[in-house]
Amino acid sequence: MKNNLILTICILFSALNISQAQKIPGKKKILKVMELTNNYFMQKWPDPGKPIVHPDRTRPANIWTRAVYYEGLMAFYNISPRKAYLNYALDWGRKHNWGLREGYTYTRDADNQACGQTYIDLFMMEQDPVKIAIIKASVDSMMNTPRINDWNWIDAIQMAMPVFARLGFAFNDTSYYNRMFRMYTFTRNIQGGEGLFNQQDGLWWRDKSFIPPYTEPNGEDCYWSRGNGWVFAALVRTLEFLPEDSPYYSSFLADFKKMAAVLVYIQRKDGYWNVSLHDPTHFGGRELSGTALFTYGFAWGINKGYLDKTIYLPVAVRAWNAMVKYSVHPDGMLGFVQGTGKEPKDSQPVAYDKLPNFEDFGLGCFLLAGSEIYKLKP
Repeated sequence: MKNNLILTICILFSALNISQAQKIPGKKKILKVMELTNNYFMQKWPDPGKPIVHPDRTRPANIWTRAVYYEGLMAFYNISPRKAYLNYALDWGRKHNWGLREGYTYTRDADNQACGQTYIDLFMMEQDPVKIAIIKASVDSMMNTPRINDWNWIDAIQMAMPVFARLGFAFNDTSYYNRMFRMYTFTRNIQGGEGLFNQQDGLWWRDKSFIPPYTEPNGEDCYWSRGNGWVFAALVRTLEFLPEDSPYYSSFLADFKKMAAVLVYIQRKDGYWNVSLHDPTHFGGRELSGTALFTYGFAWGINKGYLDKTIYLPVAVRAWNAMVKYSVHPDGMLGFVQGTGKEPKDSQPVAYDKLPNFEDFGLGCFLLAGSEIYKLKP
């Protein structure tokens, strides 16, 4: 009890000091930087159906990395409804025939299903069944089996759980909510032996291979920034479509608040979070994707009234201002984005001038953050 009180006091004083130094940027400034970064990407990729070519292989443009970008674009469109943004998303769906990666309709792989989030969002704007026929068939095929252990790495929670939530909302069908909650709680409490969520620390191990005795060089548990960011964002994107009177709402919200409470005091002084949340010496430095996902979650929680503005508003604003100041290039490219991987050491070094192997998902995370920062009130 005493330690908790001391921690609370420290957070409050820290928030007070930060609030004196940080201000919520004006809405025009927020839109301007979002437009700059998004235009950079749209100009670089004018054809949303063009495959992504890398030295190791060619990947279709509806893989999870591009799907995360379109999640951000749709959030951006909701605050800045430009027809060009909507058309870019619609063209993406059409050029892939509203399908999943490499035609895997009956896939159980969350990475393949991630594109379904945007497909369903577009369907709810104009209800053409072709937009969601394949993603619905994919999820329904999973629900016709008793298996619930598919999300055995935490990234999968973000890629797929919001798909279930959107289908439940679009069709007013609670069976989607029931199944996603069972799958989530299996990952949380059972996967890898005792689950991937360490309730004591309020953070997630990326998969069972990172559960202790695995540790970081400083002896701490390995909590990967972006992995935890995926879960934090997934909780937001699920709660957005889950009715508040659902029996699962309070459980998801409790996990969201628990994560928020611990993320506050491991934020870096410059506003970012390290790639290794409990070991700043292990590839320490600025990193945008995890930081953007945390910013998105904090700002959403404040806007919904779930997080105390006194404590969390300075944290969110500080993170956003840091990303704008240190990551955004004059042409709109984003620096300090860790490329694909599963732990702190992957895709290193992370630097201002280094182009990550995929730059789409980092922008998607940034646009998600900006879309909620935009809604903040002083």
